[in-house]
Amino acid sequence: MKRTILITGGAGFIGSHVVRLFVNKYPDYQIVNLDKLTYAGNLANLKDIEVKSNYSFVKGDITDSNFLIDLFAKYQFDGVIHLAAESHVDRSIANPLEFVLTNVVGTVNLLNAARNIWKDNYEGKRFYHISTDEVYGTLGENGLFTEETSYDPHSPYSASKASSDHFVRAYHDTYGLPVVVSNCSNNYGSFQFPEKLIPLFINNIRNNKPLPVYGKGENVRDWLWVEDHARAIDVIYHNGLDGDTYNIGGHNEWKNIDLIKVMCKVMDKKLNRPEGESEKLITYVKDRAGHDLRYAIDSSKLQRELGWKPSLQFEEGIEKTIDWYLNNHDWLEQVTSGDYLKYYEQQYTKR
Repeated sequence: MKRTILITGGAGFIGSHVVRLFVNKYPDYQIVNLDKLTYAGNLANLKDIEVKSNYSFVKGDITDSNFLIDLFAKYQFDGVIHLAAESHVDRSIANPLEFVLTNVVGTVNLLNAARNIWKDNYEGKRFYHISTDEVYGTLGENGLFTEETSYDPHSPYSASKASSDHFVRAYHDTYGLPVVVSNCSNNYGSFQFPEKLIPLFINNIRNNKPLPVYGKGENVRDWLWVEDHARAIDVIYHNGLDGDTYNIGGHNEWKNIDLIKVMCKVMDKKLNRPEGESEKLITYVKDRAGHDLRYAIDSSKLQRELGWKPSLQFEEGIEKTIDWYLNNHDWLEQVTSGDYLKYYEQQYTKR
């Protein structure tokens, strides 16, 4: 079945993996990648597929409602996979309004554009909204987030995502819009912007820079390999039930400090350093405001109903991830220096 699918935020970390998967796996689909190309959007992430005939890129802002109406009219999208979001908690603490505009207003603009073009004829249509486990708040030492867990966001970022989730479900209940929602745990893997913990620490270890650890490093996260997340998005988009929610987790819970020590050990080996050398870079800093203690996802519904399961355990995934960053040092240098921002000008403005 031929489809035209809009993927928002497709130049970002998770989005680029989703775009690549859909472009390569579904040659009959037309995939349109919409990205504003802010600090985390990098078209160099998609060099390997940018010349494919079923792929096109559009630079634009989801907070611009008129732009979206025109875009939907031009391409007549059959589906939307919505990943575009401001996602860094520290940035949300510094500038919460930016997160409201992108994550809440931007999502509502997309919902309105979909309604406008589909005009209540929803056969073969789907609006898929990707969210986070942070909307659920924090867990104690026991228990898991399920699809029935009440929302309890604690940061401006998670509050903005919680609000956007509610709007997506409200459009389903009020207008009958065919939607699915997924909430995922922390992602890791290639092409992640290096302000996030894992690529930041890989880069800092490589350059013998301090490894800043919030508090005592006791916060626990469930880590999901990004390519497994992309596979889950594929399965949910095609087979999920309208109006339903699916949690996606890696079944890899780690205390931050334990994860960092594993990274240090692997990096010492990869860089031929004495064992324990990189651990000396660990520096404890003041804890983040509103820092949730523990996240952990129960993804048994997704596994039971749609047959997805994670393919990698963390030890294997982190080694693959470290190898990628060490083997793609030029990419990391371009991102940390800001030179990656020039790629759009070089590759697209001349066309």
